[in-house]
Amino acid sequence: MPSHSLFEHVSHGSLGNKIFDILRDRILNEEYEHGQKLNELALANELKISRTPIREALKQLELEGLVESIPNKGVYVKGFSPRDIDDMFEIRCALEGLAIQLAIDRMDEEHLAKIKDVFELMEFYTAKKDQEKINDLNILYHETIYQATQSQYFEQLLKDVHYYVSVTSRHSITQPERLETAIQEHRAILNSIVAGDKELAKDTIQKHIRKTQTLVRAYYANKKKKNNKVND
Repeated sequence: MPSHSLFEHVSHGSLGNKIFDILRDRILNEEYEHGQKLNELALANELKISRTPIREALKQLELEGLVESIPNKGVYVKGFSPRDIDDMFEIRCALEGLAIQLAIDRMDEEHLAKIKDVFELMEFYTAKKDQEKINDLNILYHETIYQATQSQYFEQLLKDVHYYVSVTSRHSITQPERLETAIQEHRAILNSIVAGDKELAKDTIQKHIRKTQTLVRAYYANKKKKNNKVND
């Protein structure tokens, strides 16, 4: 095993989780293709660690449904199907509709100020057309609303769902016109929160999620068409 691992000061249990995060991000960011084999030894050499935490991470990825272990063959990338992605959006839509209503009931001035601060940063980077920064702030914006529910359980539940959706949703902001419509939608969400209108807030955030869902569907449909043309 190569020396000078970046993870040499990480405890064994934490190491497996870190490797899981790295491999999950690579799968969701399409650095690994669907059906690609993940070789334990190659990954251990690349990351300069033993094979044990690699094996643990791959088992965890299998539980998440992101890889498939085939006996006597190895571990292969599955990623998400269009149905999986739609399911995640449906769950997110229902949960965030409830979350924003709870947030309005429970938030204090500090939570509201943080939501406003994140939105101002989104406006700033939208003007600069910095898609990477906007994607990060989009995640933070929604997570800040979750935090305003002041429910640890709800916040964690939504973070788990939102992580997967946010990775696929980044494809929607690659369209230049989406930057402007997205900031308008986030402004409308903020205005409904400030107004304390729970029904409007629920409707506004769910329309925003549905719009993103439509764009993500289109991205994957176009990608499928391109792949089919290449394979013809």
